[in-house]
Amino acid sequence: MNSRECIEKLSPHLFWDMDKAQLDLESHSCQLIQRVLEYGTFEDWRLIRSFYGLDRIVADCKKLRTLDPACLSYICLISHTNKEDYRCYQFNKGNPIFPKTRKTLAEQLETY
Repeated sequence: MNSRECIEKLSPHLFWDMDKAQLDLESHSCQLIQRVLEYGTFEDWRLIRSFYGLDRIVADCKKLRTLDPACLSYICLISHTNKEDYRCYQFNKGNPIFPKTRKTLAEQLETY
């Protein structure tokens, strides 16, 4: 299957903010893989997996700055890799999605 056929078979909702005609599967691989993992259907996943292969998908996911935690767990599970090898895990470790806004009971008691 060539890249044009693959793009046409992917779910249209993945391209809500971009022109499908301008999309190139090679130069936009990271963006496309992330969208399929986070918002795609199982059929979308099967398409990109057959087009890129699991090794390429894992390599591109390792470069991503952000990736949904469930998607990261899925990729780690099927590829037998560690989440610590992924940039998004290292980045989110220092920048939690939900920053701590309340003090714990122990922290509150320390002020008394």
